[in-house]
Amino acid sequence: MTAELYLKKDCDRRLRAGHCWVYSNEVDTARTAMAALQPAADVAVINHRGRWLGWAYTNPHSLICGRVMSRDRDRPPDRSLFVHRLKIALGLRERLYGEPYYRLVFGEADGLPGLVVDRYGAVLVAQLTTAGIEARRAAVVEALDKVLRPRAILLRNDTAVRELEGLPRYVEIAQGEVGEAAVVREGNAEFAVSLSDGQKTGWYYDQAANRSRLKPYVAGKRVLDMCSYVGAWGIRAAKAGAAEVLCVDASQEAIAGASDNAARNQVADRVSARQGDAFVQLKELKSAGERFDVVVLDPPAFVKRKKDWREGARAYRRLNQAAISLVKQDGILVTASCSYHMDRDNLLRTVQQAARHVDRSLQLLEYGQQGPDHPVHPAIPETAYLKALYLRVLAAF
Repeated sequence: MTAELYLKKDCDRRLRAGHCWVYSNEVDTARTAMAALQPAADVAVINHRGRWLGWAYTNPHSLICGRVMSRDRDRPPDRSLFVHRLKIALGLRERLYGEPYYRLVFGEADGLPGLVVDRYGAVLVAQLTTAGIEARRAAVVEALDKVLRPRAILLRNDTAVRELEGLPRYVEIAQGEVGEAAVVREGNAEFAVSLSDGQKTGWYYDQAANRSRLKPYVAGKRVLDMCSYVGAWGIRAAKAGAAEVLCVDASQEAIAGASDNAARNQVADRVSARQGDAFVQLKELKSAGERFDVVVLDPPAFVKRKKDWREGARAYRRLNQAAISLVKQDGILVTASCSYHMDRDNLLRTVQQAARHVDRSLQLLEYGQQGPDHPVHPAIPETAYLKALYLRVLAAF
């Protein structure tokens, strides 16, 4: 018999609005035997009036103690549900993308909380971030095989968020054979990436649409790609006609990858790469009198938790201030944040403060966000995390 998880009065409002998380402080512990619940167990979520709300999997040891998987009594969270949701997710991506390079599953936004899947042609890379999805690993792999028939499936379960669920980190091939490198085609460029050792799942598909919007700004220009990873922004700028590109990243492996990808795309004569900390490199470039027509900042998240906001905001301001100092008069700054807690308005305000500190004025030209393969769930604001600003940099006025 499936256990029942009862909610306190008025704690069902988010769920009825479409959210899928149940927090531990929302559970009516007088009616719910929390101590008897096992991590990853199926539960029926019931409101305080006894109304059935959905099927969820639970983890009583986590702040988010339940995640709703289905609101249909006749469709519990089993293999057939995974197949169904995967087909819906695939339908969207095949409608939007001409080639199989995209995020196939974006967790809650695709009705599969705790699961992320990226597609690299015939190879899939999955992250299982919750105890509930980890316990259903076999069903996930079987569903992926049934819907897509991939050559290989790699599990990149080495993300730190798994520790919040009491899960170990590991990287493992679930099916087939994964080579040392995979190829990603984006726009008119091609990139080699490491799926087992690269950052995240190997590629940042969420910025693909924003990188495409860079094209009108770079023809004949000198471009700095800061926090470049394996050169996605910089090499696409070179392919769009940039006269000179410098890629900078803290990882030596990433810089080697950027150089290799420049050669792969026949732009090695216009792309150079340098290893080093972003703050240090920006300072050294300024001291050397270097200036750029276009500077791209795509740093890691500085605000990973709400309590980190003040410190993270200072880091964004320092980084953008240093970058703006390198932008030529009437140049372009493209700056991004993947921190959910740093919202778009606060990011713009932070960059504006950085500009005023070095006597520059800004004009906001475009907003960017994550691509449509990372759809936003209207009831789950946490799914809208990526911001990009395209700014014109002028003398102060």
